[in-house]
Amino acid sequence: QVQLVESGGGLVQAGGSLRLSCTASGSAFIFRAMGWYRQAPGMQRELVATITSGATPTYTDSVKGRFTISRDNAKNTVYLQMNSLKAEDTAVYYCKLVTNLMNYWGKGTLVTVSS
Repeated sequence: QVQLVESGGGLVQAGGSLRLSCTASGSAFIFRAMGWYRQAPGMQRELVATITSGATPTYTDSVKGRFTISRDNAKNTVYLQMNSLKAEDTAVYYCKLVTNLMNYWGKGTLVTVSS
């Protein structure tokens, strides 16, 4: 089994920044990709950003130019740097790890952006 732990969420004013982390631990695995998702109250979960084993990032349009996804292989950690935060970024953020065996989800970290 692989466990994912997200951290870095919190309360920030609009225009501010946060950096989320997602660290994987447990059984050995082959990293295929990791995605950050978010779910706002009353809304469906949406994909925010992904990074592949080749370090190719993708972003949903609403965060392009503001969010950056990156990976530290040595620490088994993926980051989501979020700048110029807006009230509409408020959500629970989840990471999803895609491995050679199966997919894993973290429990989420809450990001609240006050306007």
